[in-house]
Amino acid sequence: MTDRDALFAGLRRWPDVEDAALQAHDASDALVLDQAAGGMAQGRMPAEVVVIGDRHGALTLGALHDGAEHVRVHQDSIVGERALDANAAAAGMTGYAHHQLDASLVEGARLVLLQLPRSLDELDEIAELVATHADERVVLVAGGRVKHMSMSMNALLERSFRSVHASLGWRKSRVLRAQAPRRPGISWPRTRRHDVAGEPLIVAAHGGAFAGTSIDIGAQTLLAHLPEILDRPLAADAPQVVDLACGTGVLGVALALAHPDIRVLATDASAAAVASARATAAANAVEDRVVVRQADGLEDVPDGSVPLILLNPPFHIGAAVHTGIAERLIADAGRALAPGGELWCVWNGHLGYRPLLDRIGETRQVSRNAKFVVTATRRR
Repeated sequence: MTDRDALFAGLRRWPDVEDAALQAHDASDALVLDQAAGGMAQGRMPAEVVVIGDRHGALTLGALHDGAEHVRVHQDSIVGERALDANAAAAGMTGYAHHQLDASLVEGARLVLLQLPRSLDELDEIAELVATHADERVVLVAGGRVKHMSMSMNALLERSFRSVHASLGWRKSRVLRAQAPRRPGISWPRTRRHDVAGEPLIVAAHGGAFAGTSIDIGAQTLLAHLPEILDRPLAADAPQVVDLACGTGVLGVALALAHPDIRVLATDASAAAVASARATAAANAVEDRVVVRQADGLEDVPDGSVPLILLNPPFHIGAAVHTGIAERLIADAGRALAPGGELWCVWNGHLGYRPLLDRIGETRQVSRNAKFVVTATRRR
């Protein structure tokens, strides 16, 4: 076992998830690091490296281990940031700084390491950013598991770089190397106009936001009950209501548009979601009543303080179907709900969240179709 292998073996997810299929690293991390160093002078990392998409710290700490002196890193998930911080502390390593996905992340960069996202839109936004703001000699080394890669990724990178080459496969992983930036400029976020309950709603989205500028089916299903949600003294007393796991902010912004007295707190663990929700609120001129915060659930919201929470929970961790995030969000919503407050939740019927909701209080099924269930849970 090499020193780097030992470093990787000590990495942990944050928070810990008891599921052997959910690891803190995989072979693509090692392949990206090896391919990046192999393409550099003296076969080692340069002093300054940019890392994008690191999941739990493998790329960032691996780059520092392999000779980088400072790493600028962007991770979409606040949970991923905390995993990196915890793993760095456990390994006694420093030398990195967290950045937003903006020009400051890649300005003047000569080497960018990327864990390939599954979303082509997310890859497009990253490629545009690097090709527009990094050094003209920049090399982007992007790796992933072969089963999640496609030729569309090569074609997309070629829109921002003149040279794109794929490595040979290794342990079911592969790397794409992109060079010679075309300086394409930035086209994100993007917007799209929708009709919600007969009223216009503009959705803005960055590349990494779930569902992009569309309104996903779960959100549509919950929005169909907007009149019922609003037809309650609880929501008409001008309280702060919560759009939990807000994504692009569709639910919270729709609430604010439908009721001029409502103030919304929208939270999400994803930086792309938070940036998108802020842009959606601004596009609909309700940014003064919709506050968007990046957070792990409702971590900064006091117990028993919220009269109304809307939740359209995710059910994936990376590429894996996993209910752990939704279970944590439901429990956190139950903690934050005021006595008599309600959690309106839409969820895939086959996932069976009803027992979790019943622990919070009386739960009634509002509607059910072939795919989704909408429930309203009143806290005891």
